[in-house]
Amino acid sequence: MKFALIGPPQSGKSTIFTAVSGQEPAATHGSQKHPIAVVKVPDQRLAWLRDLFQPKKYTPATVDLLDIPGLPLDQSNQREQVDRLIPAIREADVLVAVVRGHSSDAVAAYRDRVDPTADLNELHAEFAFSDLELIARRIEKLEIAVTKPTKSQEADKRELTLLKNCQSAMEDEKPINDMIQNAEQAKLVRSFAFLTQKSWVGVVNIDEAQLATPPVVTHPTGGEVIALAAKLEAELSQLDGEDRKLFMEEMKLSELATERLLRVCYHEAGLISFFTVGPDEVRAWTINQGQTALEAAGKIHSDIARGFIRAETISYEQLRECGDLKAAKAAGKLRLEGKEYVVQDGEIVHFRFNV
Repeated sequence: MKFALIGPPQSGKSTIFTAVSGQEPAATHGSQKHPIAVVKVPDQRLAWLRDLFQPKKYTPATVDLLDIPGLPLDQSNQREQVDRLIPAIREADVLVAVVRGHSSDAVAAYRDRVDPTADLNELHAEFAFSDLELIARRIEKLEIAVTKPTKSQEADKRELTLLKNCQSAMEDEKPINDMIQNAEQAKLVRSFAFLTQKSWVGVVNIDEAQLATPPVVTHPTGGEVIALAAKLEAELSQLDGEDRKLFMEEMKLSELATERLLRVCYHEAGLISFFTVGPDEVRAWTINQGQTALEAAGKIHSDIARGFIRAETISYEQLRECGDLKAAKAAGKLRLEGKEYVVQDGEIVHFRFNV
């Protein structure tokens, strides 16, 4: 699962990348063109389970965080640079749009203004523009292809009709999803990785003086907007646990805003965590919301799914209330579920299987 930091130049993206990942944006992996880091998803439930079971190994859920260079949408001569960045943005599952919410004598404001709502609206307009460009190019090719008697001619005709409907919907500012009527169309639309279909979270980079009264910013599509002080978050990330705790108490901060940001993105991606526990390892496993016990078993190992018998499960809240597994069993709180059971967020699951 990949989350991409995007936004205008000098918005604070790279500072947030450092705060979340603990590494400088210059770091890249292999052939990756842009800085990327594997980051842990904070989860206090998993921390409690670790303290309860004292395992040899402790494994949180992780996601990939990508830092995309600033999008210079205010410079017409930089359009090629923007176009080069769009493919990498399309590969992300969740977009994290970072905009400035404070003035600075050291860094010039984007478009000579400090207007985070306008900046988010501009990014959303860019999403739509890029999607329409992609649709137009594909329609142009399909209009030629459908005139030729090929094996794919009928499929090309169906795709052409769908894309023209999507084009009309977008021009009328309607969602592409309204045009999808069956599984074939849904699969086809997914293959384009339209930016306007992606989940995205707004982030307003403020300064410390604004923490008590952050600016009110509207998300273009009604999503969540998080205010955070990127510089402060980066400084806090460099402190050890005790020093950080004391500093945050002085600042009257209950948690790092970057931790909340990761949880929100995780939720926006439609992800949940279930846990496996024991003396060897306490681990969070990532699955899509709505997946079954059989699918969750396959996430751990294909053999577990192949030999699936039952899933023994209990909610985190119930386990915490009971205190430990022994007390939970005595209270009859553990349940046995079958293959089609839909796993819930935060459940502790033990799979019975035989291969």
